[in-house]
Amino acid sequence: MQFITATRDGPVTTITLNRPEVMNAINIAMHHELQDAFDAFAGDDSQFVCVVTGAGERAFCAGSDLKAAAVSGLPPEYPRSGYAGLIERFDCPKPFIAAVNGVALGGGFEVALACDIIVASDTASFGLPEPLVGAVALGGGLHRLARQVGLKQAMGAILTARRIPADEGLRMGFVNEVVPAAGLAAATRRWVDQILRGSPMAVRTSKAVVQRGLEEPSVEIAMRHQQDYPEFVAWRASDDAIEGPRAFAEKRSPVWTGQ
Repeated sequence: MQFITATRDGPVTTITLNRPEVMNAINIAMHHELQDAFDAFAGDDSQFVCVVTGAGERAFCAGSDLKAAAVSGLPPEYPRSGYAGLIERFDCPKPFIAAVNGVALGGGFEVALACDIIVASDTASFGLPEPLVGAVALGGGLHRLARQVGLKQAMGAILTARRIPADEGLRMGFVNEVVPAAGLAAATRRWVDQILRGSPMAVRTSKAVVQRGLEEPSVEIAMRHQQDYPEFVAWRASDDAIEGPRAFAEKRSPVWTGQ
C-alpha cells in the first residue's frame, strides 16, 4: 500500500488514509487500495470492527485530489464498491467507525457518512463544498445526510456548501461524540470496546435489520419481514445465539466466535 495503511489489533482493523501532505485527498490509486483493504476486512471472519481515520493532525480527508485529476485529464474510475471502496459497500454488515481527526470535506465527508459511527475531534469540520467548484456530491453524501439529519438541516448544509464544525455536527445528529483532539484515539477505542462486548453475529444482524428495515414502507411491515432477512436467518442458526444464553445461565462471560 502506497497511500494508505491497514493494521490489525485483534479483531479490529484500522485503515488510515495516508497522504497528510495533501490533507489525505484521494487519488485514483488510493481508491483501489482502499477497495482492497475494505475487501480484506469484509472477507476476514476474525475481523469484527473497522476504524477509518486520516494521517496527521489537519485532515481526515479533504475529498478528491482535484490537482491530480486536472493533470490526468481523465474521468475517475472508481472501484467496484464506489468512491473510496466504501460508499457503495452495501453488503457488509460489520460496523465501521470514522475517527475524524480534522477536515472531512466532499468525498471525505461522504466516507465518514458511510460509516456507522462518527467520533470527531473538536478540531474537525465537515462539508460538501462541491458546488463551489461547479460539482455535485454524488458519492452518497446528498442522500445520506438527508436521511441522517432530516431534510431542512441537510438542505441548509448542502445548498450553502458551508463548513460545519464538529460540535454543530453533534447537534445536527450525524456525529456521535466530540472529544479533544488528543483524546480521539482513546474515545474511538472506547466505542470499539463497547461494540466488542456483544456477539459479532448479533451486532452484524442488528445493523442489517436497521438498514433493511429503513427500506420498508412502515415499521409494521419491517417487523413482519425481519425474520426473513438473510442476516436474521444466519443469526438464529449461529453459535453466538446459543453461547449467549448459555453463558448467562452459567454465570460466565460469553466466548463469541462470530459464527
